[in-house]
This record gives sequence, structure tokens and C-alpha cells, in this order.
Amino acid sequence: MQKTLVQAGKNPFLLAHGLFFAALSTDATNRCFADGSGMEQAVYLITLVGTALVVAAAFSSLIAFRFGAPLLLLFLGIGLASGVDGLGIVFDNAHIAYFVGAIALAVILFDSGFGTPVGVLRQAGLPALTLATVGVGITTVIFGIAAYYLTGFTWLESFLLGAAVASTDAAAVFFLLRAGNINLRERVRSTLEIESGTNDPIAIFLTITLVEIIALGAKPDADLLFIDLVVGFFVQMILGAAIGLLGGFLIVKLVERLNLDRGLLPIFVLTLSLLVFAAAGAVGGSGFLAVYLAGLVAGNSDIRAVSTLKRFQDGMSWLAQIIMFLVLGLFATPSQFPEIVLSALLLGFFLMFVARPIAVWLCLIPFKFPRQETAFISWVGLRGAVSILLAITPLLGGLENGRAIFNIAFIIVLSSLVVQGWTVGPLARRLGLIVPQRFGPLDKVELELPGSAHHELLAYRVVPGSPVAKGQRIPRWARPSLVVRDGRSMRFQDMGRLQAGDNVYIFVPDRYPRLLDRLFASRAEVHAEDEDFFGAFTVDQTHLAGELVAIYGASVKDEELKLTIADLIKQRLRGHVEYADRVSLGLIDLIVRDVDEKGRIMSVGLSIEPAPPPPPVPVFLSGGEISDRIKRFLAGRSGKAKPEAPATTSEGLPEDA
Repeated sequence: MQKTLVQAGKNPFLLAHGLFFAALSTDATNRCFADGSGMEQAVYLITLVGTALVVAAAFSSLIAFRFGAPLLLLFLGIGLASGVDGLGIVFDNAHIAYFVGAIALAVILFDSGFGTPVGVLRQAGLPALTLATVGVGITTVIFGIAAYYLTGFTWLESFLLGAAVASTDAAAVFFLLRAGNINLRERVRSTLEIESGTNDPIAIFLTITLVEIIALGAKPDADLLFIDLVVGFFVQMILGAAIGLLGGFLIVKLVERLNLDRGLLPIFVLTLSLLVFAAAGAVGGSGFLAVYLAGLVAGNSDIRAVSTLKRFQDGMSWLAQIIMFLVLGLFATPSQFPEIVLSALLLGFFLMFVARPIAVWLCLIPFKFPRQETAFISWVGLRGAVSILLAITPLLGGLENGRAIFNIAFIIVLSSLVVQGWTVGPLARRLGLIVPQRFGPLDKVELELPGSAHHELLAYRVVPGSPVAKGQRIPRWARPSLVVRDGRSMRFQDMGRLQAGDNVYIFVPDRYPRLLDRLFASRAEVHAEDEDFFGAFTVDQTHLAGELVAIYGASVKDEELKLTIADLIKQRLRGHVEYADRVSLGLIDLIVRDVDEKGRIMSVGLSIEPAPPPPPVPVFLSGGEISDRIKRFLAGRSGKAKPEAPATTSEGLPEDA
């Protein structure tokens, strides 16, 4: 049996599939089937307990939203409280736990890919993918060295533990950033979300490969081991990527060609995504990478019934998260924790404060992230269900220290959710990374019409202060069909100017531009409330920077005087500009109020009372800062150094601070 598990270790789907049916052949299960009445009662009892746990987890979301508690921590807590050391539910089947967790993770990854716009990938794809690949490897190595000296494991077992906890949890990161009302800078948010959605396949590959090597009991040559890891990694990733991309296109084509019932369509798409996951694993590829890419392709294609699919997948993703965390919580045995809790907590803090920050800093050096952003990204490396799921694989492989590895990983996850999960918001505010909402209040409902391929009916409620309430016209490509005012419905052409409180129904293509949201969202109210952030008034971004010197006494270099204000901001920020970026010019601050979809500055605010800069971060030098320091050092050695105004970060903080 153990040999079979090891041979199937490189194929997560087949491994889980085989273990699931192996679990059904246990003596206890056979006895239940032999006793018909007992089996019927057991079915009702299991259903009662299972649904009660899911309902309790769903109700716990109210606590999370009210008190800011990490929701997934509550799910785990309910599982622990219901387990063998709590209410007494005995669940010690690693095979079923892994099978359920793997399927649930595939559902979550498909939904993550489906909800990731291609525009986000263009903005933060390269740094995020670097963190998801190189970052996972660096974290595994650094953490494994510490684990070797703190746990007494062998080197391979230490690196196995490091691989299990190396990836961040997509569910935890998405919940904290999206549901926690933390409005971060776009590149920071996008980097964290893409990283958390794409780093699981790498960690899974490393973990299962190391389990296989340890279970075989061989002592491989270091060079051969490295070569095998690299070759195996590329084979799995290439096969997984190819099947995922092909599967995503096939899902879109099948949805378009088959005239399925609206109620059956979301189930059909979800089943196809699991088929892609299974097919990739069956041929030796990464099923988790494949299912994520399939979701990415499908979500960014002109797929029919996209609104219905999103709503269904959101619900299925929540259900998968709840079930996965409950099952993993039930599988844990807290009574075994005291003997390893100290070393596990030390490793957890080492991961949070040393291993993850070093890996993030090394990976982001080429991308010129300011220190505050690098520090925040390194902190929001929450561990979750994936780490616990991977920590089960040593048990499946029959490793001698399998249970100890699982318990340590479980405690590390708990410490991560408690310490990091509760401090994400305060740290973001402390580092000055919270920015005002780009759009004000927006009241919109997406209605899908039967038989209207690639079109939707959007229902907007006109809010005070929005552009349409001020008389701005709706573009020609949008066709307003109905307006409801004071309970009366009339044609749009007969209503005249729209008023606050009107409900407008507009027929548009399902890939409508974001311009409609801009027209119906209140922006003036947001800027009035955040005047201190954006400055008291705007300046024309096409005017020359020299005018700021003449009027406000701004600190501008001689070679910058003939630049436009927009070009000056872009140059000071090293070419990357986004909404809410700030550049300090001595007595004044320039703040980017708006950028278009191509990153061009559309509006600039001016503050004559600059806000105090965020606290300096003494570490995490960016690539630009390192380059500047090397240049100044070389210039100083050659005697050609000359004073110049320091460049600034996106928060207005001098880079040498």
C-alpha cells in the first residue's frame, strides 16, 4: 500500500482518488453496510452533524465581519471544537481529508482564476508570478534550515515542512482584502491576489516530490536530486499549463455551442473545471495550475451567462472553503500539540518575520516596489488550508514523523491567521497604503436576459453627485430602455434629465466598459470627504513643472522645469503611476487623482499642507534605491559626485529615509 502511494505521489488527483476508495474498504465501513438499519441511522446522523457544522460556520461569518476576525480561523476553530478533543467527533482518516481538501481547493482555484481580470495580470503579473515560483522556493529553503535546527528532523523532512507552509492561502488573502474593506493601492492588491492564487501548484509539487523521496528511503545525490526537481517541475508546469489553457477554451466553446438549461449551465461549467483538474493530473501535469488557468481563460472570454456563473461559483467557493476548513479542523488532534507547540510557534514567527520577508524582498528587488509596499506584501503571507492539506501528505506516504509534521504545520497556520490576520488592516494604515475609494456609492444590479447572447440588462440607481445626475449623457453604445421614477415607469426618451433616485435599465454588451460605472458613481462626494488626501484643488497636468516653482516655491530640479506636471510625476515615480500616488516637492505635494486604463494621468491634486510621511521602513531597499546607491558610490569613488534632490517613493517619502 505504501509503495502504491509513493508511486502515485506525483499525481495528486490519482493519489486522492485511490485513497478515497481505499478508505471505503475499511472494516468499519463494511460493518456499517452489513447492518442495514445501522447504516440508515448513520446516514442521518452524519448528515445532521455535517449540515450543523456548515450552518455554524456560515453564522460565524457574522462575527468575522463585525469584529474583523479572520473568517477562516473561525472555520478551523469550529472544526477543532467539534473534533475528538472537543465535542468528541472522531475523524482520523487522512485519505478522505486529503481527497475532500483537494477537490475543494480545485473549486476555489477555478473561481479565483475566473474572477481575475487580464488587466490585473498586466499590471502585477510578473512580480506576483515571481513570488509564486521563486519566492516559494526561497521560503522553503530558508524555513527548512531553521526547521532542521529546531525540530530534530532530517534535512529532507525539514525542507518538506518548509514546502508545506511556503505558499500563501488564496481564501484568506481574498477575504481579508476584499471583504475586510481594506482599499489598497492597485498594484499591491493585485500582486497579493495573483500570488496567492498561483503559488499552490509549486508548493504542491515540492511537497509531494519530497514525500516520495523520503518514503523510498534512498539518499539521493544532491546534484541528481536538484536535476530531478527541476525537470519534474517543468514537466508538471508545462503539462498543467497546456491542459489548463486548452481546457479553458473548450469550456467556453462548449458553453456557446450547447443550449443548456440556465439552471444546469453553472453545474456543467463546474464539472468541466474538475474534469480539467483530473485530466491534467492523470497525465502527470499539475491539476491545480490547470484548473486555475482554465478559470482565467473562461472568466476573461465572452462566455455566455457570465453573471449567473459568477454568482454560482461564489457560492460554491464559499461552500468549498467551509467544508475544507471544517474537515481539516476535525482531522487535527489538539491533545498532541503541547509537546511540539514551542518549536512550532518559534517556526511560525520565523516564517512571518524572517523567511517570508527575505523571500519577498529578493523577489521584488527588480520591480522597484517602495519599501512600504514590500513590507506589507511580506506581512500579508497568510497560511491556510493549503498548508494543512499538504501537511497530510507525509501521513499518506507513511513517513515516520508524518504526524509531527502535520501538527507543526497546523500550529503555524493558526499562528499566522491569528497574528497576521488581525493586523493586516492596522499595518496598511500605518504604512500609508490605504487610499480612498476610486468610485463613490454605486447601486447596480446585473440582470441576464434569456436568449440575449453576450448582452445584459443593467439596473442602475442614480446616486446624488454622480455625473449622470449632473446632466452628463449616456454613451451611444448603451441603450437605456426604461426609467422608474417615484413608482412610475416611462421611456428614457420621455424622462428628460435623470434625477437622484431614478432607476435606469440599460441594455449593454456583457463586456461593457467601466465607463458606465463611472457615470453612475458619485465621485464628487468622495473627493470632498478626502480633501486632506487629494489636496484642496486640482492643477492642469499638462502645465509645465516650472510654474509650480514660480507660484508655490516647489523643489524641482533644473532639468525638470520644462517637463509637464504629468511627466514630472511619472519621472519621479520611475515610470509607474497609479491612482492616489503622491510626490513631494518640498512645500507642496502632487497627488494623482485619476488615471485612465492605459496608465496616463488624467487629474492631479495639489496639497499646500503636505501630510506627514508614513514611518520609514529601515529594510527592503528597492531595486531603484540599490541602483542609485551603487551609482552614487561609484561617482564618489571617481570624484564626480554632485548633490541632487532625492527621488521620492509613491508615498512622497525620500528613498534614502
